[in-house]
Amino acid sequence: MGKTKLLIAFIAFGTLVSFQKTTESPEKEINWMTLEEAIKLQEKAPKKIIMDVYTNWCGPCKMLDKNTFHNEDVVNYVNEHYYAVKFNAEGNDTVTYKDKTYTNPNYDPAKANRRNSAHEFARSLKVRAYPTMVFFDEEGEYIAPISGYLKPRQLELYLKLFKTDKYKEMDTQEKFNEYYKNFEPTFKE
Repeated sequence: MGKTKLLIAFIAFGTLVSFQKTTESPEKEINWMTLEEAIKLQEKAPKKIIMDVYTNWCGPCKMLDKNTFHNEDVVNYVNEHYYAVKFNAEGNDTVTYKDKTYTNPNYDPAKANRRNSAHEFARSLKVRAYPTMVFFDEEGEYIAPISGYLKPRQLELYLKLFKTDKYKEMDTQEKFNEYYKNFEPTFKE
């Protein structure tokens, strides 16, 4: 009987601590928006854009969202230095970019949470895997796609590479390898 009371007390205490933690310090989130909103904001306050290209069925996309895009260091850095865009690469949104409108003419609503047709805009960005983070400069010009699930410190390398314009010096694989080797991450995992 004593072990049962101890177990109940332990569970109750854990629940209380968990409740206090969520009510005292609500988790900050990345300020997600559409590409059109980000480009409009660039007119008044230029920042680079990071676009999370995901699909509803993609497990690594969900891990990226949960583990990396909710990391406090990632949230703070992205919100300060980037406009953040979420884009469903197999969704049905209409996207206007550089005076061209992109749709997903083969989208099937019955497959909304399964593999669907790739969006024209995802194809134009050369997205071949999910998740992919696409970076744009302060004028909304395409920089590069970075594919795969990245942990906070792995993403930090790219966030800082593009933010500081160091990528402009990376005209060879050796130069990127040197940057990678010398990079000292500061984000917590």
